[in-house]
Amino acid sequence: MTTTRTTPASTTTATATSTTTGTTAQTTTSGAARGPSRVSARFRILLWLVVVMTVALATVVLTTRSILQRDMNERIGQILTQETAEFDNFVTHGRDPDTGERFTEARQLLTVYLQRQFPEPTEELLGFIQEDPRPTVIRQPREIPSPLPLHRDRPSLEAIAADDRRSGTLRRESGEVRWAKVPIAARAGEPASMFVVALHADRAQSSTDNVVGVLLAISGVALLMTCAVSWAVAGSILAPVRLVRSTAAQLTEQDLTRRIPIRGRDDISALAETFNAMLDRLERAFAVQRRFVDDAGHELRTPITIVRGHLELMSQGEGPSSVQERRETVRLVTDELDRMSRIVEDLLLLAKTERPDFVHPEPVQLAELTADVFVKARALGDRRWELPEVAEREVSLDPQRITQAMVQLAQNAVQHTGPGQTVRIGSRLSGGQVRLYVADSGSGVPAEDADVIFERFRRGTAGRRGARSGGGSGAGLGLSIVKAIAEGHHGRVELRPTLGGGATFELVLEAT
Repeated sequence: MTTTRTTPASTTTATATSTTTGTTAQTTTSGAARGPSRVSARFRILLWLVVVMTVALATVVLTTRSILQRDMNERIGQILTQETAEFDNFVTHGRDPDTGERFTEARQLLTVYLQRQFPEPTEELLGFIQEDPRPTVIRQPREIPSPLPLHRDRPSLEAIAADDRRSGTLRRESGEVRWAKVPIAARAGEPASMFVVALHADRAQSSTDNVVGVLLAISGVALLMTCAVSWAVAGSILAPVRLVRSTAAQLTEQDLTRRIPIRGRDDISALAETFNAMLDRLERAFAVQRRFVDDAGHELRTPITIVRGHLELMSQGEGPSSVQERRETVRLVTDELDRMSRIVEDLLLLAKTERPDFVHPEPVQLAELTADVFVKARALGDRRWELPEVAEREVSLDPQRITQAMVQLAQNAVQHTGPGQTVRIGSRLSGGQVRLYVADSGSGVPAEDADVIFERFRRGTAGRRGARSGGGSGAGLGLSIVKAIAEGHHGRVELRPTLGGGATFELVLEAT
């Protein structure tokens, strides 16, 4: 008997799938970890300030260095020109102190002149006589702060003597030397000689470099101070922005009560005010949503239970009597469904009251609107309808919403009066306000109910048929809708007793 050994394909496939899934998850995690990192606004502000300050300070340092360099070059040129001019003047007008006559020898001329001069620390005044076999250098007995003074650098002196120019620049390993010379006219048989003025530019340049170094040090300290101050100031300015971010991160659907404290009157404060206003709108929107869900669940639970119960009884009916029972059940179920439909419509209308487009104001003639409402209300019931007064004025309001509110008040009056009782509808102007009212001669509103009948699903506490309820649907929403329409027009609804008995409801609106 031969036995065939088979590898379970499903196991292999599962293993491969698991491996692939793990790899994918690892790749996704790594990709998330490699996501673009965020750079804070505070750091960006600091970076820009540092860049701007660095450019500004570098510009100041470079400009100062350029100005100092130019001034140094001009001063060196002035010194060379002044020294050569003074020597020329001494050659022309100078007298030998020993003889009282003009100088006849170049050596004596150079010696006497150099003894009378007081050069600057970086300046050398030399006499150069080209004698054989070795040239003679006449100098002042003082040390020059230079690695290699010119009087010790015979090749450089010979190069200056051989140069055809009266001034120039000599670049040596020990530093740059700016020079000028004045040749001395030699008599027959005398060696050539000259007066040399040399300025060690590297020493003068070191002073400029010292000033630039001090500026760089000051700029560095200023840059560090700017960084510290900018970091602190940017943090202080952006603190409300960080608070906005943290507040937004902490907001949830269940908690929209957090607000940002407002300090000052700058752009950041305006941002905080705008954010708080947005939170107010969100909180109202979520409150309306929750109230709608709660109200619908609360009010629709009873009719749904009634419908379910009757349908279950109908499904159990047998015999001839079951036909009549089914008809009665269908009537009750239909009535409950109609009531549920009215409740849903009223709830949807109340939910729309928070929207900015709930009312659409337009110019309306108040007398014409009042008359239209009166005509429509007369069809609601056999009552003694009266139109005692109308206001003659054009106002801005939503005629459809006002008509809806007034008809609702009229329907409410019909429900709480009997045939033949009086219901009055009218409008008037009072103190810059428009007042549209519905007054009935019914039983009135108990004092304990006056504060609650405008709330949703709140009915009067009297409990009898004639007691006031919240609206025509019997769900306690009618007066809530009236109140919402009045508030949508930035007005209010008021309740007061009617003279002789009953209740008067007034819509109080601004006469604009």
